[in-house]
Parts: sequence; C-alpha cells; structure tokens
Amino acid sequence: MSWWFVDPRLTLGRDCGCGWVISPTVATTSRTKQEPGLDNLRFSLDQLRILRAIAREGSFKRAADSLYVSQPAVSLQVQNLEKQLNVCLFDRCGRSAQLTEPGRVLLSYCDRILSQCHEACRALEDLNSLRGGHLRVGASQTTGTYLMPRMLGLFRHKHPDVVVQLHVHSTRRTSWSVLNGQIDLAIIGGEIPVEISEQLLCQPYANDELQLVLPLEHPMARQSELQKEDLYRLGFIALDAQSTTRKVVDQLLSDGGLEVQRLRIDMELNSIEAIKNAVQSGLGVAFLPVLTVERELAMGSLVRGRVADLLVCRQLKLIEHPSRYCSRAAEAFKREVLPLFASADSPVARPSEALKVRPSEPLKNVRFRR
Repeated sequence: MSWWFVDPRLTLGRDCGCGWVISPTVATTSRTKQEPGLDNLRFSLDQLRILRAIAREGSFKRAADSLYVSQPAVSLQVQNLEKQLNVCLFDRCGRSAQLTEPGRVLLSYCDRILSQCHEACRALEDLNSLRGGHLRVGASQTTGTYLMPRMLGLFRHKHPDVVVQLHVHSTRRTSWSVLNGQIDLAIIGGEIPVEISEQLLCQPYANDELQLVLPLEHPMARQSELQKEDLYRLGFIALDAQSTTRKVVDQLLSDGGLEVQRLRIDMELNSIEAIKNAVQSGLGVAFLPVLTVERELAMGSLVRGRVADLLVCRQLKLIEHPSRYCSRAAEAFKREVLPLFASADSPVARPSEALKVRPSEPLKNVRFRR
C-alpha cells in the first residue's frame, strides 16, 4: 500500500481536459520508488520550445514573435532555465543570441524530446480513425516542387480531414528531419548524408530521366534522333555551376558518356522554371528532369530531343525511420498513393493496394476505390 500526499507548495498547471495538472515535483509518494531523475526534472517542454525558437531565429525578440509571447516572458524563461541547469545557454551580442556549447548540447536533445511528445499525441489521435490526424512529408527541391503536390492532392481528395505538411529542403536537411522525427517520410533525389545513412530505411522509389528539351522553332527540333556529337554544337542553358543540382546533372551526363566540358553553356540561371521559360523563348536548349517538363511536353510548348545511345536517369529514393512510430495517415499515404508513382521494380509498387487512378489523370477525373 502507498500513501500519497500533496506538497503545500502545489501550483496548478494547465487544464488538459482531464482535471488539473500536477507537476511530478510536487506530487510524490512516500513508499513508491521514483524513476531516477523524473522527480527532479530541471526544465519544461515550454522552455525547450523557447530554446529551439531562439536557436532558429537568432534573437530573443524574433523568437518571442514566432511563439506569440512577449520578449520579457522569453527572457525570464531562459534565465530560469540557465539558473536551474547552472549553465549559460546563449551568448548575448547586442540584439542577437548565439548558442554556447552547453546550449548546443541541450538543443541536440531538444528536437528528440519534443518529437517524442508529438509522436505520443499522434499515436493517441490515431486510435480512432483517419478523421483528423497529421501527415508530414518531406522532399528535396525538384520532387517537392513537381511531384509531391500531385501526390498530396490525391491523398487529400480522399482524406480531407487530415492536416498535411510538406517540407521542401535540401536532401541533407530532409534526411536529418526524417531521422529526428520531424517528418514521417520523404522522397529525395540526392544521397543521404554518410553519417546517418545506416540509421534510415532507404528504398529505390522511381527513376527520373534527364531529358534534352528544345524550343519549337529550333532547327534540330524536327530531327527524329540526334547524335551525341550534335550536342557539342548546341548552346545550353543550365543551372548555376555552384549549385548542388547542377553538379548532380553534370555527373549524370558524364556517366552517360558525354564530355560535359565540351558542352557550350551560353546562359546560367538559378531555377528550373527560369530555364524552361528561356528555352521556350528560343534562348537555347537544356537537359532537365522529365518530372519538371511533363506539362510543357504534353502541351507542345517544348520539344523532346532524342539522343542516340543516351539514357540518363537519376534514382529517386523513399526514406523513413525504421523504428519510429508511423501514423495512420502516413500508413494510408504509403499504401494508397506511393505505389501510383513508383517504378515497376520498386518494392513500393503494389498496384493492388493503391488507389485506382493513373498519376497523369487530372484530379477532377479521379475515382477512388471504395
């Protein structure tokens, strides 16, 4: 038998729908053995949120604005946290704030702690059905711009009550977000950072072909097939030479047997959309992922240039955390939508479990399996 008592210093917490919240530091048992550390926890979840916001925004004021609280409230929480931990968490330099070494250590745990809390809430939300809930997916730049919106449109059409978040970042940042539990899954075109590659489940998902595209009035647009030597006489429009995507494209072309250094680059632009518009305006030709020019090729505003003995593809990959809880919304997305866009040889391709719709169909014509 155990006897419980309430400390006279008891303070009431936030009402979560099931009564008052009592902190573990003020409600204890005289006989029950406590787990080490839990009866003396020296920070709160709110303090961790504030720490993360300051680290992200670089100042107390901007962090306060992002959290919709006052700056004095943020400063007070940080002062209390530093006092409780007996460390200095930030270097204050004028209006900016930079993490100290202890601050960086605490931040490294912060994302994991808050992620676990969100995960617990989502697990409870999912006990009933897919009415509500959240789906958080990530993608690198190209897939996030041209592929994921179509996939999420199909998913939301069937599950309109699910809140969907799409995070579009670099492959490196996206991979870390999957590892930290900030997103459920992601489709990427680059390589997972070496230091975390063994901690993630990575599966081949689809092949994205690099396609030569020409303006309608280009003299070679009427040729049924080009030779590799023809390419060295063309003027190309490309992404900036320092961009990661440009380096990937150059490597793929080199692997396909082209002498990339012989290609004449007449213009460098900083986005795929800008390159497409420049090609349509007759300023040159370009190698672009088919994923990015499907609409223009279908409408006839760009012409596909077929090059003999040249097939250049990059592999898109699906990444997940192998042991983290997977929400019902994420499970439904994997089961119903991912197979529609997967290559036939991908382990994700399971047509019998997917929605009965071709990925190229307009959304208004979609008919879902009951």
